[in-house]
Amino acid sequence: MSTSAVPAIVHVVDTLETGGLERVVTDLALEQHAHGHRVTVFSLNATEGFRAVLEAGGVPVLIGDKRGTFDRRLLRALRAACAQADIVHTHNFVPNYYAALAMLGLGLRPRLVNTCHNMGTRLANRRLRWLYRASLARTARVALVGRQVHEHLVGRGIVAASKAVTVHNGIPVERFADDGSRRSAARAALGLDEDARVVGCVGRLVGLKNHRLLLSRLPSLLQRHSSVTAVLIGDGPLRGELQAFAQELGIADRVRFAGARPDVADLLPAFDVFALPSLTEGLSIALLEACATGLAIVASDVGGNPEIVADGRTGLLFDPADGERLEVHLDALLGDAGLRERLGRAARAAVVRDASIQAMRERYARVYAQALGVPAQA
Repeated sequence: MSTSAVPAIVHVVDTLETGGLERVVTDLALEQHAHGHRVTVFSLNATEGFRAVLEAGGVPVLIGDKRGTFDRRLLRALRAACAQADIVHTHNFVPNYYAALAMLGLGLRPRLVNTCHNMGTRLANRRLRWLYRASLARTARVALVGRQVHEHLVGRGIVAASKAVTVHNGIPVERFADDGSRRSAARAALGLDEDARVVGCVGRLVGLKNHRLLLSRLPSLLQRHSSVTAVLIGDGPLRGELQAFAQELGIADRVRFAGARPDVADLLPAFDVFALPSLTEGLSIALLEACATGLAIVASDVGGNPEIVADGRTGLLFDPADGERLEVHLDALLGDAGLRERLGRAARAAVVRDASIQAMRERYARVYAQALGVPAQA
């Protein structure tokens, strides 16, 4: 356990495989390490993904290799890690109840802080909801990544208002700066023609991401924009189904399934338009990264998306059930380079101002100080 004014931190995650939650934990841990914290990341499950990035940046990674629903060996390893920390920072639901159990008997320090990264759709599972709620009794603070997430989980009585605080996600915005010189290399990496009009999306290939809606509008868009190509970065259980759907629509040659990629920052400049048609979101890291790249955005009006995208000023919003409105927005952006540039420039300026990784680290420093009952460190 740290004896300095700078708390030692253990981040606890389900996994470090490629995803938005894992990306934000990685970036936060590296930023905290650079700011002088002793930081460790504990993954409950055997994982690779961002592990190499963390270790290369000086942040040790511990692997729990979870087996079954109640793994005593894992709890012992997690308890040993937590005992060396001032703050145990868990991410989403399962890590919080594992950490709460592992920390029994450790005393007033470490203190448990949880971040809920989404709207809590998994909490429809009664057992998970009960375990998470039970663990919150031992949790000092619960950070909710957006206003909508806060209102939803506090309003449903899952998170107590007295423990809840809104902490918006942040990203290393400098990583996504693009003066136009990265476009050709990004397109070459994805096998795209220079003159293609590219609509891109980043996210796991799961039902809640609503990729099917995006693909369903391509045949009509191709009638007016013959060079349109859709690029889906990410992988997941629906990949085969989405590939079959593209084949059924006759657009298989206009869709690139790029798979999970560790180099998203290098690939985003290939896009002309970034589309996020999700049915639900917390505060999307993929959306923040697209904004930081200066892309024109079309996003569903759900969860934290309208907290990132100001409709008509930094992007365009639509109801995720309204495929026609999605098509209208894509049509407008694909046909108007000036509109794409204006919205993209405004989106980047907003993210640079409000959603840097430095700002997120400072917000969490205040949450940790509240949890520990000490003055916040700058």
